[in-house]
Amino acid sequence: MTIATSQKFNPDWKIIIYMVLLHIGALFALLPSNFSWAAVGVALFLHWVTGGVGITLGFHRLVTHRSFETPKWLEYFLVFCGALACQGGPIDWVGLHRVHHLHSDHELDPHDSNKGFWWSHMGWMLCEHPAKAEIPRMTKDINEDPVYLFFQNYFVLVQVALGVLLYLLGGWPFVVWGIFVRVVAVFHCTWLVNSATHKFGYRTFDCDDASTNCWWVAVLTYGEGWHNNHHAYQYSARHGLQWWEVDLTWMTIQLLQALGLAKKVKLASK
Repeated sequence: MTIATSQKFNPDWKIIIYMVLLHIGALFALLPSNFSWAAVGVALFLHWVTGGVGITLGFHRLVTHRSFETPKWLEYFLVFCGALACQGGPIDWVGLHRVHHLHSDHELDPHDSNKGFWWSHMGWMLCEHPAKAEIPRMTKDINEDPVYLFFQNYFVLVQVALGVLLYLLGGWPFVVWGIFVRVVAVFHCTWLVNSATHKFGYRTFDCDDASTNCWWVAVLTYGEGWHNNHHAYQYSARHGLQWWEVDLTWMTIQLLQALGLAKKVKLASK
């Protein structure tokens, strides 16, 4: 392992400015002129498309862990949906998440929860973290794929194109809610998996980290809150292992399986 272990905080101003601008944009939703129920509906729909279909189903369970297989055209569509979440390019996202699982809650984990809630929630991404140097090594299966490279390099431009489309459909309310509010909401829902599900909830399995099962994070992230289960069985397409652990993403995978679009689905051993 080549990751450096320096604890010095070196701000990544590009990311900091990016985050500040998106959060400021979301504040424009407070203006009465930018509110409409249709715009809220657009935000909720795109929250599911980008956070549920894109990040949870696509980036996480399909690409990062390969817990099931789909036709390549569907994989690329899911990656497109994930890129619309604006959480960086798919290669970076997958690479850092694989590093996280390799060193969960230890020094080399990019969002080690032992460093506090703020750090694991978003502080880690605002600096030049040494884990980023491991991305090429951790993503050899995707980092030369031209479709992944396109979304890696142009995910912001794809978001701009969506913003133009939303403006044509519903004016600035659609842009403010469908882009800024939705992106920021998906950000924090996703980040809660790094922070809240290493602090709140219960533990079913004795993993070598602080991962927990947290029902309210599962609600916000389409089933990702059953995080202790996931860390125990990283390869499993199903995270909610008990009948009360509702996992909407697993239900989606079951639907794809019934349609013949998901194969070689991996499940936790009994």
